[in-house]
Amino acid sequence: MITDNKVENAYGADQIRECKGLEHIRLRPGMYIRNTDAYGLHHLVKETVDNSIDEALAGYCDTITVTILKDGACSIRDNGRGIPTGMREEGISTVELVMTHPNAGGKFGDGGYEISSGLHGVGLKAVNALSTDASVDVYQNGKHYRQEYKIGVPQTELMVLEDTTETGTCVTFKPDDTIFSTVDFNYDTIHSMLRDFAFLNTGVKLILTDEREGKERRDEMYSEGGIKEYVEILNRNKEVVNETPVYFKKKYGKETIEIAFQYNDGYNEQILAFANNVNNVEGGTHLDGFKFALTKIINEAGKKLNLIKSDDDKLSGEDVREGVTAVISVKLVNPQFEGQTKTKLGNADIRTLVVKAMGEEFATILEENPNFAKELVYKCLTAKKAREAARKAREATRKSVFESTALPGKLADCSSKDPELCEMYIVEGDSAGGTAKQGRDRRFQAVLPLRGKILNVEKTRINRVLENEEIKAMITAFGGGMLDEFDVTKLRYDRIICMTDADVDGSHIRILLLTFFYRYMKPLIEEGHVYIAQPPLYKITKGKQEHYFYSEEDKEAFIAENERCDIQRYKGLGEMDAIQLWETTMNPETRTLRRVTIADAVEADAHFSLLMGDQPELRRKFIEENAKYANTDLDT
Repeated sequence: MITDNKVENAYGADQIRECKGLEHIRLRPGMYIRNTDAYGLHHLVKETVDNSIDEALAGYCDTITVTILKDGACSIRDNGRGIPTGMREEGISTVELVMTHPNAGGKFGDGGYEISSGLHGVGLKAVNALSTDASVDVYQNGKHYRQEYKIGVPQTELMVLEDTTETGTCVTFKPDDTIFSTVDFNYDTIHSMLRDFAFLNTGVKLILTDEREGKERRDEMYSEGGIKEYVEILNRNKEVVNETPVYFKKKYGKETIEIAFQYNDGYNEQILAFANNVNNVEGGTHLDGFKFALTKIINEAGKKLNLIKSDDDKLSGEDVREGVTAVISVKLVNPQFEGQTKTKLGNADIRTLVVKAMGEEFATILEENPNFAKELVYKCLTAKKAREAARKAREATRKSVFESTALPGKLADCSSKDPELCEMYIVEGDSAGGTAKQGRDRRFQAVLPLRGKILNVEKTRINRVLENEEIKAMITAFGGGMLDEFDVTKLRYDRIICMTDADVDGSHIRILLLTFFYRYMKPLIEEGHVYIAQPPLYKITKGKQEHYFYSEEDKEAFIAENERCDIQRYKGLGEMDAIQLWETTMNPETRTLRRVTIADAVEADAHFSLLMGDQPELRRKFIEENAKYANTDLDT
């Protein structure tokens, strides 16, 4: 606004700021590591391991060790060549240049690396900038060198320590807790990351050690079978169609295409795509080429077998991918990724090479194995019939659910229309639903009671899923759609909270809900919108005071210090009145919620298939092997 010839909020030279050194990374960390929650924290580990893997790809490294130290810092050590230690014309060592100067690195085509995941010279700089303390140890030329940093700023020159016969680099860093929402490294997350690297790089040993008190663990990962073995492990809990995965590795010039895939009798597809060891979670040209070739080759095989006789019989991509588990790994000289976190590959020529490799290898396999080809085409034709039935069911559902403005009659909605403020409690049965409706804060809390246990979607085709009234009620109430049409921006609630009884049936209902969310609304979990409510297990009354306990241990500790208590065990939410339910489970100031995350989507997929699939003998084995880890009181 202009008043008295003066401009409010004037914009001039004083408003232009130049960030020095690594300052920009600290100001805008999301540009480099996507976010500052657990994902971003573990991305620092990945960026560092990537450099060691690049040394392995170049043929100079065969062992990489990741250690979570006692103080919560992380150390990554390899036996590669080591970061060059020579002095630069800028008057600093090459180590300092690599650690502190954006866009400086060995991945810009000057002969250091032919194949690498690093492109922009940012990785180690981001690790350094976002850590309170960091150090680099280099073992090279018979010497041990070290340099130390605080918040990205060198605290020493590159020091020469003792003589050594070792080679390699060790980067140690402690993430800045003023930047990250958590600085607690998750062992399983790092383990899954290293497992991927092991399968993608045969012959490289990766060692993970946790030295934190009470969390001590150690694992070694090493694979000779590579991505073929990876596919077999991904399908370990499923009935497979082709016992031996289709596998081939083709080299075209400097580009390598490696693909392994195997069909199972399930209804879901699982395809992992990697470029230069980077997991491209959003796919890209290599994934597009695989999907196109798979559809084309199976349709051609069906025509040759006279099983596909017209265009009406033609199989879609969705048909041929039902039940497929695949790993695609490409190695290329100049990968074009979208963004620093490299979630999608953009090289157009890679699509062509993947299609060519599939035509040369998979088409030949089908020609030489007519029985396998016939079984596969029949499977895909069955999927086509189910898809057409699902399309009709989806169209009916869209008319009754997606295009309807009417919310489910059983839904007690909240008055606020701002999704960021709103939350929905999903509860079991009318009794608990009635109590929750009375106890909630109507301004921002909605309640949707479900009748009994919902359908197990892991064992059900989509057309039957869409006929289920309870599932249709959730789809309508959430507002975001489902499957490929799911749009997280259209959600009517920021938090979807599963509130079930604290017993075996309640746990079963909860896993059924999570299976539905994972298979049909995966971004709902990936973006942190799903929570589990923690109702109390006990109410202990001592005199006129009431105390609530959420664990057996806390209850026992209280009883040990207090005599003559009246103990009430809550078997269900319906045993609490509205005020008690509000105070213990629904009041944002006093409740405990657990956010559901997918730290490792591969393991999540495997566990859903194991626990909710069609093979009870595998479930029985899992229970027998893991019963020792369960609480003796299964209701807790």
